[in-house]
Amino acid sequence: MPRRKRTAGSSSDGTEDSDFSADLEHVRAAVRARRRSSTRLTRASLRLSQSSQDNSSSLRSGSPAAAAPDEGPDSAAESAPAAAATAAAAAAPASVFSSARRITRSQQGAANPKAKRYHLRQSRSSGSDTEANEEDERLAKELSLKEAAAHNLSHRPKRRRFHESYNFNMKCPTPGCNSLGHLTGRHERHFSISGCPLYHNLSADECKGKATTRDKQSEERALSHRQDENRHSTRHQAPTDGQQRYKDKVTELRRKRNSGLNKEQKEKYTEHRQSHGTSREPMLENITSDYDLELFRKAQARASEDLEKLRLAGQVSEGSNMIKTIVFGRFELDTWYHSPYPEEYARLGRLFMCEFCLKYMKSQTILRRHMAKCVWKHPPGDEIYRKGNISVFEVDGKKNKIYCQNLCLLAKLFLDHKTLYYDVEPFLFYVMTEADNTGCHLVGYFSKEKNSFLNYNVSCILTMPQYMRQGYGKMLIDFSYLLSKVEEKVGSPERPLSDLGLISYRSYWKDVLLRYLNSFQGKEISIKEISQETAVNPVDIVSTLQSLQMLKYWKGKHLVLKRQDLIDDWKAKETKRGNGKTIDPTALKWTPPKGT
Repeated sequence: MPRRKRTAGSSSDGTEDSDFSADLEHVRAAVRARRRSSTRLTRASLRLSQSSQDNSSSLRSGSPAAAAPDEGPDSAAESAPAAAATAAAAAAPASVFSSARRITRSQQGAANPKAKRYHLRQSRSSGSDTEANEEDERLAKELSLKEAAAHNLSHRPKRRRFHESYNFNMKCPTPGCNSLGHLTGRHERHFSISGCPLYHNLSADECKGKATTRDKQSEERALSHRQDENRHSTRHQAPTDGQQRYKDKVTELRRKRNSGLNKEQKEKYTEHRQSHGTSREPMLENITSDYDLELFRKAQARASEDLEKLRLAGQVSEGSNMIKTIVFGRFELDTWYHSPYPEEYARLGRLFMCEFCLKYMKSQTILRRHMAKCVWKHPPGDEIYRKGNISVFEVDGKKNKIYCQNLCLLAKLFLDHKTLYYDVEPFLFYVMTEADNTGCHLVGYFSKEKNSFLNYNVSCILTMPQYMRQGYGKMLIDFSYLLSKVEEKVGSPERPLSDLGLISYRSYWKDVLLRYLNSFQGKEISIKEISQETAVNPVDIVSTLQSLQMLKYWKGKHLVLKRQDLIDDWKAKETKRGNGKTIDPTALKWTPPKGT
């Protein structure tokens, strides 16, 4: 039979040499076991074939199928799975026997509905070893290809990866923006106007191109700095050739500034403003030189990058969780910095405040109802100064804690270095107001410690944005030094000062020194005498004289130069300014607090 021929042929493998005796015995034992199982499979298959033929003939004649006593339906059903299991072990049964088994099982199911049913797996048809090996190789090759395809992900589209801290439920507030791209060109998404390319009339690709250009320029600048490292005391040396060329280039670029906009440009800018309103930045081209415009773009990108770093560090709330504007009296003010208001108020983006008690609210309706019931028309505390419509109130942080905390939170919206919000008890607050028929409106304030070991007369100072550049900042500074004179102390502001605070203090110190030198008639002057009369710290006096180039060292002595040109300029400004925004010491009604 073909099955016996294949088995005998397969048993001849591995009988060539007698050197490998152990392996040969193992192979022979496996071949004998396989021959016995194949023989049993063939005999069982023959019996099943004969019984199926007898059953089929009895069915065709109309008589019921008669089963032998030793091979009834149950025994046939049991022999079928046994033959299938043996076929799986031998791995080479004949297809004719497989079909016979299927016919027998169907006939047994018709004769005995309760007979057990088994799922039989059709085996490989008979054939030569070459065909079997080719089939195995083909299946193995397909399996290896499937495994390689499963591990190879190159055919899949690449997924865009974003920073893990991004909140994808947030969106950029700019109308029509999809939150993709960033003004710095270094991030894939943005959630605020400061990083929105669309708001700045740019595209995401343009921002990336500008970022590449800025990186190249910074590398060139760093290279030039490294080349100049060997230069000693560069402050007193002439500029290098490269620096001089760059200066000439900047001068030439600024000369090309357009004198004005032509008619078409004006129409274009007007159309842009009418179509977008305040949702887009105004078009800035042709307003100034290209060099200055590029500097402004770099400053915007740098500020946006700093805000992004603060957001990722958790110091600035994301997107809509940062207060952008506050409604304060009859003014709507844009905020400059983050202030730690409660989250339920900070995420609104817009706060409504009572300008008298400084309570903050969520909506215009709540503010209107509050104003109808609020009885405050001026800050709490004692009014210690009044001249005209200008008043100053002294507020104790221990007695009026809520008001002082609200004042600190308000000040943080416009100050970068302020860190005190809630611990207000050790401080006194001096609040300056401007009065009209509706009440005393907040102009600015400064705070000072009740007991300062370093004689600081100011801890924090602020002028509200709507009153800036009107002389109120110098009035606050002058009032702080007036209190130091009454206390018979020399005062100085607490460091570090903000940028605007430093500018205001330097301007004030300059005016004080020039006023003193204008009225001084002696030949020898002392820094200590100036400090005692003006209550300004000697360190601040010396730094101001150095900035004015009025302090020189000659023959082992320090000399103060009385520059008449600076004094004449100061006189002209004082005459033009008038006496409107000045502090009158006679209007002060105040006694230094004791034991507070």
